[in-house]
Amino acid sequence: FGELLPGADGFIIDEAHQLPDIASRFFSNAVSGNQFLELGRDALKAGQHEGGDMPQLPGLALTVEQAVRALGGALGSDGRRAPWHAVCEEPAVRAAMRDLRGAAEHLSSALAQVAERGKGLENCWQRGQLLLERLAAFDAASESGRITWFETTRRTFVLHDTPLEIADTFQDCMARYHSAWVFTSATLAVGGRFDHFTDRLGIVEAETAHWESPFDYRNHALLYLPPGLPEPGSRAYTGALVKAALPVLRASGGRAFLLFTSHRALREAADLLRGASLPYPLLVQGEASRSELLADFRRLGNAVLLGTSSFWEGVDVRGSALSCVIVDKLPFAPPDDPVFQARAEALRQAGGNPFRDCQLPHAVITLKQGVGRLIRDVADKGVLMLCDPRLLSRSYGRVFLNNLPPMPRSRELNDVAAFFAAGGTVAMEAGGP
Repeated sequence: FGELLPGADGFIIDEAHQLPDIASRFFSNAVSGNQFLELGRDALKAGQHEGGDMPQLPGLALTVEQAVRALGGALGSDGRRAPWHAVCEEPAVRAAMRDLRGAAEHLSSALAQVAERGKGLENCWQRGQLLLERLAAFDAASESGRITWFETTRRTFVLHDTPLEIADTFQDCMARYHSAWVFTSATLAVGGRFDHFTDRLGIVEAETAHWESPFDYRNHALLYLPPGLPEPGSRAYTGALVKAALPVLRASGGRAFLLFTSHRALREAADLLRGASLPYPLLVQGEASRSELLADFRRLGNAVLLGTSSFWEGVDVRGSALSCVIVDKLPFAPPDDPVFQARAEALRQAGGNPFRDCQLPHAVITLKQGVGRLIRDVADKGVLMLCDPRLLSRSYGRVFLNNLPPMPRSRELNDVAAFFAAGGTVAMEAGGP
């Protein structure tokens, strides 16, 4: 941290809503199966060029690879995320961890004996030591104030050692610089307050200011809340959502983002939209890179793009090419997320309310980011379709609605059609149902 920021009288950090999560990752440690595999491959290459007579290296690298495969198999299927304590006592996991640690120790020991022969071997030995140090965090119960958890992907696994809170650590970093700090973002406040942000970073007695958007949402945007959708937990939800979105997409002439909270829902919606013979180009996250999808979206002018979290923020499409944003669900953190679970339990033990103090403000900020894709310039116009019926059926729905820019609101599909037929002109009072 200290090397990244040179001495200065002031630091201005834009998009600061991301800072708590970025800081949490920065102060985390992680070790992955791929790191061990890469270490084995690099050790073999370095041994061939610098090691001379080291016939044991291939066997040591192969043993590491086999241990990595075994641990990946023991941890389970693609896309699993869970606390380490949920699996660490399973016999298969314990055995695989023991074998991986032993294999890595033997490889590291062999590298230590020849590290002085060349930079490549020395680098591999140092990497091996670091991986073993990080692996040691998973040998026993988590340290107080730390969260150990794992995730699996199609190709590998990652073990994470994450701080429960980063306020004290971040304040220590700030204290190294006798400087002014300015944190700014379009989505930093919830309900006009900054507590959610300042509490996580340990900031006290901050001067705060809040300004409304410079864009004319009252006259250039319409919020459409489709009626009749089932509860988001229903298996029929995505199908009902696509059915409700089709007439909106036809009214908008494509030119839309569909933002999803899960890859599963995105894939299901993509299949349903293809089956509906939508007369507009369909761009789906995962079928091309993010930059390629955005370039095609801007070039085509009438495309429908389906994306998950990476398209909720940091995406700027100005002009008529993007005239409709459809959000499938309120973006609450998954209830089985191990980091959220641990922080929620800590809040609960401290007498707080995890939903009110953590999950709700985080979801509000995420939704505001997604909504912000719609209007990117003073001349932009468009329809925002929020599909989640909890906006009106749950008391907390009012918190989300009150944090959106002021714009006319409707539950009538005819109003959406009239909006686009009039070229993006609104003739309604802001508010509505």
